Amino acid sequence: MAVTIRDVAALAGVSPSTVSRTCKDHSSISKETKEKVRCAMAKLGYEPNIHSGIQNVQSPQIISIVLPPSSKDVYENSFYLEAIRGISQFCNGREYISTVVTGQDEKEILGAIQTLVKDERMGGCIVLYSKQDDAIIDYLYNEGLLYVLIGKAKQFVNQTIYIDNDNLLAGREATEYLYSLGHRRIAYIGSECVMFFSAERKAGYQQALAEHNLQLDSDYCIEVDPLSLDHNEAFHALLERKDRPTAVVASDDIFAVALERACAQRGLSVPKDLSIVSFNNSLFARLTSPQLTSIDVNSYQLGIEAASQLINHIENPNLLATKIIVPHSLIIRDSCQQIGMID
Repeated sequence: MAVTIRDVAALAGVSPSTVSRTCKDHSSISKETKEKVRCAMAKLGYEPNIHSGIQNVQSPQIISIVLPPSSKDVYENSFYLEAIRGISQFCNGREYISTVVTGQDEKEILGAIQTLVKDERMGGCIVLYSKQDDAIIDYLYNEGLLYVLIGKAKQFVNQTIYIDNDNLLAGREATEYLYSLGHRRIAYIGSECVMFFSAERKAGYQQALAEHNLQLDSDYCIEVDPLSLDHNEAFHALLERKDRPTAVVASDDIFAVALERACAQRGLSVPKDLSIVSFNNSLFARLTSPQLTSIDVNSYQLGIEAASQLINHIENPNLLATKIIVPHSLIIRDSCQQIGMID
């Protein structure tokens, strides 16, 4: 019986589509995976159809932009919109097609990616988030597909191209700014630490407190589900404390806006009663009253760098995995106030 493409795929531990793409020397397949597939082909004596290796080089390749699983909050967060804008504009300039992949859960997103992989024009993926034990990253890596991560890689670190901010430093700088204004009771609000950007910003906040010998109160660190912000009791509990914080580091402008609303509901004033430093420098930061002091993570530039690196690796398959840090900046507005020194 003749050896089939599925026999090669089984021996190499990849999908039949990966074998097909290797036969065509497709740029979306990594050098290591190609070598593994070719070794399996040689061992089995598989002879690919020569005509199947002919690619239509005139067809523009597709870049898939993968959003995190969500039923709602992703579509309201300007970070993702700005990153997509940067990716799309760069792709347009290089005559690549960009498409957005999203879904309510990992299974739905994975199914969409598996459908796209069947298209021979598929060049690679840009994943707009980084989290623990991600089935999407597992699939892309194990199938030998080319991808770029926005966020720090925690899986397959040495083989992953990623673009990120120094979120640890940014969290520390946000806290240091509030300390310089005289604040000593500083709280932190962020998303669940399964998302690495929030975990690192929280770690930077904790590091700054430790450097100034300020006690870390676990009740001052609140991790919330973005979908619960309309009625978040944790914010009200924080504001009701007798030792209420005088300042807060919020890991996203959306959290800061919700916190401002909670303050207004309790008759508290920003920044008189509570100073706030947030992240992303989004439209939300500029529309609130007072406007938010916010750390600009340059999400548009993150998108441009991600698209640039992916296309460079598509066109030059033997490049090593690169790691790029995009600088951040603190934009000072009206949500923070100098206070007297507190013991």
